[in-house]
Amino acid sequence: MGFTPLAGTRAPVRVWTDPYAIEPQAAKQLRNIGALPWVQGVAVMPDVHFGKGATVGSVIAMRQAVSPAAVGVDIGCGMSAVRTSLTAADLPDDLAGLRSAIEATIPVGFAQRKDSVDTRRIRGLEQAGWDDFWGRFAGLDRRVAQLETRAQRQIGTLGGGNHFIEVCLEQGGADEGRVWLMLHSGSRNIGKELAERHIGVARGLPHNADLPDRDLAVFLAGTPEMDAYRRDLWWAQEYARRNRAVMLALLCGVVREHFPQVSYDESISCHHNYVSEESYDGVEVLVTRKGAIRAGRGDLGIIPGSMGTGSYVVRGRGNPDAYCSASHGAGRRMSRAQAKRTFSTEDLAAQTAGVECRKDAGVVDEIPGAYKDITEVMAQQEDLVEVVAHLKQVVCVKG
Repeated sequence: MGFTPLAGTRAPVRVWTDPYAIEPQAAKQLRNIGALPWVQGVAVMPDVHFGKGATVGSVIAMRQAVSPAAVGVDIGCGMSAVRTSLTAADLPDDLAGLRSAIEATIPVGFAQRKDSVDTRRIRGLEQAGWDDFWGRFAGLDRRVAQLETRAQRQIGTLGGGNHFIEVCLEQGGADEGRVWLMLHSGSRNIGKELAERHIGVARGLPHNADLPDRDLAVFLAGTPEMDAYRRDLWWAQEYARRNRAVMLALLCGVVREHFPQVSYDESISCHHNYVSEESYDGVEVLVTRKGAIRAGRGDLGIIPGSMGTGSYVVRGRGNPDAYCSASHGAGRRMSRAQAKRTFSTEDLAAQTAGVECRKDAGVVDEIPGAYKDITEVMAQQEDLVEVVAHLKQVVCVKG
């Protein structure tokens, strides 16, 4: 499809969807971002929608500055997936038992573990670096010191909202029916706490006093505030990665208990709320991806739809106009509150037919109808990624 420039901005804002289809609140946010003096450029993904502080589905390249709201509060949120040796023929007709076993092994929603998980006992989990990782907790913002125990107990837990665990079947091609395991989660409460504290600090800095939106307050390179944020940010991004790794290893263990013959390919993992140091046209920039994945040439990534529509494993094309990025999913087309007013549990059951999942009022806000059409989103970014595998879920665990 290629991009369309968004008119009326100082820095270039390139849009991979119809600019006129962007909700007015989100378009205003994007123009505010494009007006910031530190911004080199913005790439807007086809799943774009209004977000707190900065727009979801935005990729912002800044020179010598970073906006913590442009990362979001779920620092390091992202996707992990692994292809198994199983096929659809190996699965039972009734998948309720498998779903129950997953829910019994991985806490969901607000639940956390009674004790921290013993990572040394998890088969298939990367064992390196755990002591050093937790040792760095003492160096984080002093106001989160009392949260260490909670952070340890939330490693290997899913959370709620749009986070999920799925068993999927590959659609079409030579591997039709191959079983994949997939999950979506982030840095749990500790990432949120760190993000909110730093966003509050940024709002109070003098150089942010005249911004069009105080939620877009930035830290500047070479300042103690920037150093402190980046220290905590890197740690939270690593927490999110390790959290997903623990859950994926536990999920593989659950499936192995049901299907002892199973084997696994190498897993795929990608953040979609994070910061990265990158260079474009010889300019060193800090790139924030809020609701977007890195799609450098050859990079594997995961773009989910909703709990009834399936997902895509993709390979990046390395498009520099988009700062080597792609969408992080389908993107919401209505708020959670509007979804609850619009849809019923009967609608949810109909839209998730054939999927073993919750179909109660507690997840109506996650109904597929509340999201954009994932096939349209994928069609709008053909110059950003190529499809490696199209997956359709048969089990979906929500918080």
